[in-house]
Amino acid sequence: MTEFVTPTVETAVRVPDPARRPLVTIVLPCYNEGEHVLLEIERITAAMLASGLSYELLCIDDASTDNTLEVLTGAAHDDPNIRLMPFRRNGGSGTARRIGTQQAYGEIVVWTDADMTYENERIPELVRILLDDPTYDQVVGARTTEEGTHKWARVPAKWLIRKIAERLTNQQIPDLNSGLRAFRRSVALPYLRLLPAGFSCVTTITIAFLSNQHDIRYVPTAYAKRSGTSKFHFVNDAYRYILQVLRMVMYFDPLKVLMPMALWLFVIGLVKGVVDMVRHPFYFPANTILLIVSGLMIGSLALLADLVVRSRDGV
Repeated sequence: MTEFVTPTVETAVRVPDPARRPLVTIVLPCYNEGEHVLLEIERITAAMLASGLSYELLCIDDASTDNTLEVLTGAAHDDPNIRLMPFRRNGGSGTARRIGTQQAYGEIVVWTDADMTYENERIPELVRILLDDPTYDQVVGARTTEEGTHKWARVPAKWLIRKIAERLTNQQIPDLNSGLRAFRRSVALPYLRLLPAGFSCVTTITIAFLSNQHDIRYVPTAYAKRSGTSKFHFVNDAYRYILQVLRMVMYFDPLKVLMPMALWLFVIGLVKGVVDMVRHPFYFPANTILLIVSGLMIGSLALLADLVVRSRDGV
């Protein structure tokens, strides 16, 4: 066996024989989850052992300040299916999921959380869907309820962001940012470099798949109140979600974001110019000219961005 050390982790990671690689890798980011992470691990391992699927549980300690690393170390010592990857510094859930997917040994990767919110006992069900139907590249646990903090603000904010994403991708998205999902690692690898460090990584992987015609199946799941303290900051993270949706659609199809705005400005400017000409012959106010010129400039920028996207090699 060959040993190698990933620069971002504390310990060496042992590479298994290719013939013994697991089918499934479950990436479990952990940050200050010491009080309940062992219960989550037991729930996941019980479900996977009962399913008969070969798996590894890749637990990533994101530089926790409590006893999370100690708990994970003990669990990894007792269970050969658990692989521990401790970070030297906090990188965020997106960074943990990205590195975990890159270092995964399984051909199917599962993302979930360690806060007792998701139905992790249903992970084998999500994996089976991918195994039984090769037309799907990702299966998402679509939450039927919202139990997070700031519920009064999260529900309308998530609905608005989801509708923006649906409009820009021309796809129905029951749950844009569910943290429970399974996907084919080979399909996801080209998009990993696009993942941000924070929570919006799940939004990014959803839009990346949809924008490139990778089919996603949504499975309704329950969502429980989290254990421990939430790391979600409503204002900052909601703002990042919106930016990330726009950024991803701009990355794959900039015309959808820029061209409607350009056409509206240009048409409004033309209509206003006609009205100005009727009211004051041969007089065009500065705001009329500004509308027309702004429309032309944004339209030119949209065409240039589209040209860059189409001339790009790879993803």
